[in-house]
Amino acid sequence: MHFCKLVCASTCFALLAGCTMYHREPLAPQDTSTSLSTLSRVQIDPATMPLPELAAHRFDPSDGLDMEEVAMLAVANNPDLKLARDDLGIARAQAFSAGLLPDPQLGVSSDYAGMEGATRAFNYGLTMDVLAIFTRGANKQSADATVAKTDLGLLWQEWQVVAQAKQLFIKARFQEDTLPLLQQQRDLLRTRYERMAEARREGNLTEDTLTAALTSYNDARKLYTDAERAAEQTHHDLNQLLGLSPDVHLQLVGEPEDTPLDAATVNDAVAALPRRRPDLLALQAGYEAQEQKYRAAIMSQFPSLTVGFDRQRDNSNIYSTGFVINMSLPIFNRNRGNVAIEQSTRQRLRDEYQNRLNQAFADVAHLRADDAILSRQLEQTESALPGTERAARDASAAFAEHNLTLGAYTDAMSAALTKRVDIATLRESRAEQRVGLQALLGSAIPDAFSSDLNVTETHADIHAK
Repeated sequence: MHFCKLVCASTCFALLAGCTMYHREPLAPQDTSTSLSTLSRVQIDPATMPLPELAAHRFDPSDGLDMEEVAMLAVANNPDLKLARDDLGIARAQAFSAGLLPDPQLGVSSDYAGMEGATRAFNYGLTMDVLAIFTRGANKQSADATVAKTDLGLLWQEWQVVAQAKQLFIKARFQEDTLPLLQQQRDLLRTRYERMAEARREGNLTEDTLTAALTSYNDARKLYTDAERAAEQTHHDLNQLLGLSPDVHLQLVGEPEDTPLDAATVNDAVAALPRRRPDLLALQAGYEAQEQKYRAAIMSQFPSLTVGFDRQRDNSNIYSTGFVINMSLPIFNRNRGNVAIEQSTRQRLRDEYQNRLNQAFADVAHLRADDAILSRQLEQTESALPGTERAARDASAAFAEHNLTLGAYTDAMSAALTKRVDIATLRESRAEQRVGLQALLGSAIPDAFSSDLNVTETHADIHAK
C-alpha cells in the first residue's frame, strides 16, 4: 500500500511540474490595422529582411516611403505573412512533439476478496510502446522536413509580397503622373464641346460636328473617371497589402526602378532555379517529409510491441514478479492501407514539384518575351513623341494668333497628351513585368535558411544514389 501511494504521489508531482498553465487570450473587438500615427513609430530592422537589397536599406517613414521602404513595410506588416509565421510556429511545435519519447504506461489494480482471512490482491505494471520508439526517428525527420518546407514557403511568400508591394508602388507612382494628363485632356475636350455647343445654338455649326465633339468629351471623361477608380483601387490594394488603415495615404517618393536584367544573368538564374527559388526548395523539403512518412508507414507494418514488467500479490498473500508483452498479429491489416496512401501521396508531391519547375521555366520565358515586346513598343512610341509635341506647340502658337481653328488646336493638344499617357502606361507595364521577372528568378537565399537547405540537399543526395 505504501508503494502505491508513493508511486501515485510521484506521478502527480511530475505531471504538475511539467504542465503548461492555461491563460485565456480574448479576441480584439476593434480594428487593429496600422494607423498613420502608428506608422510614424514603426521601426524595422533591415537585418530581418528576406532580400539583400532590403537588408541594405534604411527604413525611415518621416520623409516619405520609397519603393524599397514600401517593400520592407510589406514584409514586416502584411497580414497574410503574419498568418504564415503562425503556421511556421505550429510546424515547429509539431516537430518538437514528434521528437518526444512516448510516455510509459502505469497500470494499477487492486482486488478485495469476499471471504474472511483472504489478503487484498494487487497488480502494479509499467509498460512502454516499443514500436513508437522504433518509428520515432522517421517521424522526427519528417517533422523537421515539414518545418523546412514551411520556413522556405514563408520565405517564398515574403518574396511574392515584396514583388506585389513594388508593383503597386510602380502603379501608384505612374497613376500620379497620368491622372493630371487625363484631367488636362478631359478639360480640353470639354472646353471644345462647350464652345461648339454655343456655336451650334447660334446656328454656326452642324449637329453632327457637335455630336462628334460630345462623343470625344464623354470618352475623355470616362478615361479620367476610370483612372480615378483605378487609383483608388491601387490605394486600397496597397494599404491592404501593408496592413494599413483605409484612411492612411502614403507619401510615395522616388522613381520606380526600370533596369533591364542582363541576359547572361537571367540565363544563369534560370539554370539555378531549383537551388535558388524558395517555393521549389519548399516542395523538395515537402517531398523529403513525405519520404519519411512513407518510411514510417513501412516500418509500421511490423507488429506493434509493448513491453513492461509487473509486480503482483494474490489473495493468498503470495507475491510474484513478471514481465508483460503485448503484440499485434499482422494478419489482416498489416498497415497496408497507410502504406498505399503514403506512397500515392509521395507520387503526387513528385508530380507537383515537376509541374512547378516546368511552370517556372515557362513563366520566365514568357516574361522575357513580353519584356522584349514592351521595350520595342515603348521605343517606337517614344520616338513618335517629339514630333507629336512639336505639332502641339505649333498648334498652340497658331491658335493664340487666331490662325488655327479650335478643333484643330484641340486635336493636336489631345494627340500629344494621349501619346504621353501611352508612354507612361507602357513604362508602367514594363517596370511591373521586370519586378515580376526578378521575383520569378529568385535571389540569394539568406544564411538564416541554411539549415532548411541542408534538409533539401540531404533529400537530393538520397535520391541521387
